[in-house]
Amino acid sequence: MESTKESMLRHMLGYLAVICLTVMTQAAIAAEAIVPSPKLPASTPWNLMKLSETPMVEWIDAKGPVRSLLYGGEPYGGKPTRVFAYYATPATLGVDVTDNQRFPAVVLLHGGGGTAYREWAQLWAKRGYAAIAMDLTGRRPPEGADANESDRVPLEDGGPGQGEEVFNHVDKDTTEQWSYHAVADAIRAHSLIQSFPEVDPDRTAITGISWGGYLTSIVAGLDNRFKAAVPVYGCGFLHENSAWLKNFAKMTPAQQDRWVQLWDPSNYLPAVTMPILFINGTNDAAYPLDSYMRSYSLVPGSKQLCIKVNMPHSHPDGWAPTEIGRFIDSYLREGRPLTNVGNTEITDEQIKLHYVGAEDVTSQLHFTTDKNAINKRTWQTGPTKVMKEHVVADAPPPDATAWFISITDDEKSTTTSEVIFNNKP
Repeated sequence: MESTKESMLRHMLGYLAVICLTVMTQAAIAAEAIVPSPKLPASTPWNLMKLSETPMVEWIDAKGPVRSLLYGGEPYGGKPTRVFAYYATPATLGVDVTDNQRFPAVVLLHGGGGTAYREWAQLWAKRGYAAIAMDLTGRRPPEGADANESDRVPLEDGGPGQGEEVFNHVDKDTTEQWSYHAVADAIRAHSLIQSFPEVDPDRTAITGISWGGYLTSIVAGLDNRFKAAVPVYGCGFLHENSAWLKNFAKMTPAQQDRWVQLWDPSNYLPAVTMPILFINGTNDAAYPLDSYMRSYSLVPGSKQLCIKVNMPHSHPDGWAPTEIGRFIDSYLREGRPLTNVGNTEITDEQIKLHYVGAEDVTSQLHFTTDKNAINKRTWQTGPTKVMKEHVVADAPPPDATAWFISITDDEKSTTTSEVIFNNKP
C-alpha cells in the first residue's frame, strides 16, 4: 500500500512534469526557428538558428502605456551588447481587451539619425498591434519627460553606431560592422516579441523607414517567420545609385564587392517569401527610383507598389501612409486588402492597366519628360478613364522619360503600376 509520503512525492513529480512540459511547449512556440531560404547567398554572415532564439530581456519600465526594455544583442568588440526598445500593446494603452487575447505584432525599424520612437510604437498599439521599436545605433533616448528622443545617449554595452561603421569598417570582421548588428537586432526583436504571451507568433510583420527600409529589405529575405513586410524609401543597389555613391567611390573595387556581397539588399530580396509592399517617392534623394524599381523586380512572389509624387523623406512622413496599415491588416487581421494592380498593356497610343479589389476608384497617369537625375525631375499628371477592372490612358508624350499609373480607392489608399523608364535614367 502506498504511503502518504510516497503519494505526495508522486503527485509532486506529476505536477513538476506538467510544469516542465508547459515551459518546454512555450519555449518551442517562442523559439520557432527560421528556415533559411535556398535563395540566400552563401556569404550570409548571420547565424539564423541562433537569432531565432528568444533573447534575454530586462524591463526598464514595465507599467507605463509605452514600456521600455533592454534585450540582448550580438557581441561587439568581444563584449556582449544590449539593445534599447519601446514596447506597447492595446492593453498597455488601457484598451479593454478580452482575457487571454493575443495581438498581431509589428517590428519597427528606424532610419538614419533616428532612434526608438515611442510615438511610433504607440501608433501601432492604437491600431490593435503589439509593437516593438528599437534603437539600432547602440544608444537609447534620454530619460525625463521633457527629453527629446532624437538626443540619444550611448549605452555602455551598446552595439556600433551608424556613422563610419556603415561603410568605413568594410575590411573588419563582419561582426564588427553596423549592417550585421542592425539586421541581427531586428531579427532578435522579432524572436523576443514572438515569445510574449499576449502576442500571436503566427501574425507578425515588419516595416522600416529609410535605412530601416533598407534593413527591412534584408530582414524580409532572411526571417521568413514574418507574414508581411513594408520597406519605406529604403532599397538595394546602393552602389549603383543612391545618396552614398561618394562612400563607394572611396573604396577599392575589392572593398566595394565585399560590401555589396554582404550588405546590399539586392542579395536578399530574391529570397523574400512573404507579401511585401514597397513605398517611395518619385524624387527621393537617398533611394532613387531606378534603384528602387530594380529592387522591387527582384522579389519573386506577392508584391505591391505605392509610388507617391514628391513624397517627403522623414520618419513621420515614412510612417504616415495609410497604405502601410491597410497592407499589414490585410494579412494579419483579415482587413480589407489594397487594390491589386495587375499587368499593363501598352500600345503606341494607349495604356491599359488592370486592377482587382476596389470598385469606386480614381486614377492618374504620372510622367516626366526630364532627362536629368531621376530624383530631380519634374513630374506631370495626365487623366485616365476608369472602367470595370481596368483603367485606360492615352500614352504619355513621346519624349516622356518615365511614367506610371496610380489607382486610389474610396479609403484614399493608393497602389501603382511599375515605373516604366523609356530612357536609362
